[in-house]
Amino acid sequence: MATAAAPTLLSMKQASAMTTLSVSSIKRMMAAGTFPKPVRLGESRIAFVDAEIHAWVRARIAERD
Repeated sequence: MATAAAPTLLSMKQASAMTTLSVSSIKRMMAAGTFPKPVRLGESRIAFVDAEIHAWVRARIAERD
């Protein structure tokens, strides 16, 4: 039986670079519930699931059509 690969996690800075959104824009969108929820890794550390960010970007692309 094959085991599923662990999801790739992105830092806030990496998510910002991937989406071209500023960190403050991402934080605003998170507060509004319009950006994928992060995974809490520690008291002051969060990360985003790479596949969820990619899906969010694809959804934005689909909205324009």
